Amino acid sequence: MTASDPDQSSLMSSGADRGIKLCLDCHKVCQAEDDRCPRCGSKVRLRKKDSLSRSWALTLTAGLLYIPANMLPIMTVSRFGRSKPDTIMSGVIELVHHGMAPIALLVFTASILVPLMKLLGMVWLLVCVHTRRMNPGRQTVLYRLIVWIGRWSMLDIFIISLLVALVQFGHLGTVTAGPAAFAFAAVVVLTMWAAMSFDPRLLWDRSRQFSLKGDQQ
Repeated sequence: MTASDPDQSSLMSSGADRGIKLCLDCHKVCQAEDDRCPRCGSKVRLRKKDSLSRSWALTLTAGLLYIPANMLPIMTVSRFGRSKPDTIMSGVIELVHHGMAPIALLVFTASILVPLMKLLGMVWLLVCVHTRRMNPGRQTVLYRLIVWIGRWSMLDIFIISLLVALVQFGHLGTVTAGPAAFAFAAVVVLTMWAAMSFDPRLLWDRSRQFSLKGDQQ
C-alpha cells in the first residue's frame, strides 16, 4: 500500500481509526469519546467486551452437551403400559422403517446436522480470528447464517413440549421428555449465546492487521 493510493487506504481503515463506534442496541453511530449512546443511553464500546473468551467458553460447553443430547433418550413413548425410549437417531431410523423418509430427513437435518454445523461454524470463526486464514467477507456471511438459523433451532424442543402436554392418555399412551431434551435445549441456547457474544468486526480487524504486516514485510 502506498500513500498515492487513497482508495485502498480508505478501504483498510476501520471505525476505530475514524473515531467512531456503533451502538449495538439502536445502531446509532457514536463518537469515540461517547461512553453511552446519546439516543438510547446504552453503553457503547469499540468492540464487544471479552468477545472471544465468552464465545469460546459457550461454544465448547455446547459441544460437550451435544454428546449426551444425541446419546441419551430424548423422549419416551408409552403405549398400553409398554415404554420405548428413543434417541434422536433411533427416532430417525424408526421413521425410515415406517416409510416416512422425508420426515426422517427433516428431523435428521434439524436435530443432528444443523446443530453440528452451527458448532463447527462457530469454532471455525473463532479459529480464523487467531490465524491467517482470513476471508472476512465469506466469514461474515457464515456468521450471519449461524445467527439466522439460531432462531429456528428450538423447533424440536417446541414439538416435544407439545407432545408431552397433549399426549397424556394414561394407560393408552403417554409421551415424556427424556434427559437428552434438556441437553439439546442447552446446546441450542448456548450456541445462540455464543453467536451473540462473538463480534464479527474482529474478523476485519485481524484481517487488516495481517494485511498491514504483509505490506511492511
